[in-house]
Parts: sequence; structure tokens; C-alpha cells
Amino acid sequence: MTVNNTITCEKFLPHSPAAVWKALTDPDLHARWWAAGDVKPVVGHRFTLDMGNFGRQPCEVIEVDNERLLAYRFAEGSLDTTITWTLRPEAGGTRLVLTHADFDLDSPIGRQAYEGMGKGWPHVLERLEVAVGEAA
Repeated sequence: MTVNNTITCEKFLPHSPAAVWKALTDPDLHARWWAAGDVKPVVGHRFTLDMGNFGRQPCEVIEVDNERLLAYRFAEGSLDTTITWTLRPEAGGTRLVLTHADFDLDSPIGRQAYEGMGKGWPHVLERLEVAVGEAA
């Protein structure tokens, strides 16, 4: 679902919030389902995600609520967007909500990224589910 300049994807994962959190915050696991990078759930932590053909993207963690919320600025200096992962315990697992916000739809790169990532995020969440299952 997209609203204005924000992409929102929601997925139920049949795993505990702790297991999902680990996949979001452990660099080795993170590299298996999305991108290699030294992600850490520490406000102010700066890291880079290797996005393959899209280059290395600088990020900065801006909000952390352990096993509930992780937010970071993504692609600072180019896209300047914000990615927020929200985890909610639900019977039998975790409801994961991804919000990718602040796309500049007036710029060609912003519009292209918004359209591409809008299609790509559901596939990334599928890979996340597989990685969490394999790690469990």
C-alpha cells in the first residue's frame, strides 16, 4: 500500500518478536535477506548498506525500542528517506510493519526509487521470513 510519498508493507511472521528483531539487527542475518551492512539497534549508529547495483547507501539509526521498533535514515545525501520497522506480538508470531517514508516524488530518482521499492519490498519481506525461519 502506498500513501502520498510513503510505502507501507505489513506481514505476519510465525516467529517471536525476538527472532524477527534479530533478523533486523544482526548484520550476518540482515545480509541474508536484504543487504550487507553493520546495522546495530543503537540510536546515532551510522552504517552503510551494500545495495549491489544501487551502491553503498549511508544510514543512521534514529529510533530504537528493543524488539518493537527500529527506524533509520536511509540513503542520506541521495534519497534521504526513512525506514521504520514496527514489530507487534500477535498470537503465534509477530506482525511486522515496514514503513518507508519521505520519498521526494518531484525528483526523478525519488520517483523511480518509490516505484521500484514499492514493488520490491514485498519480495524483501518474503526473504526476511525465510531467513528468520532458517535461523530459528
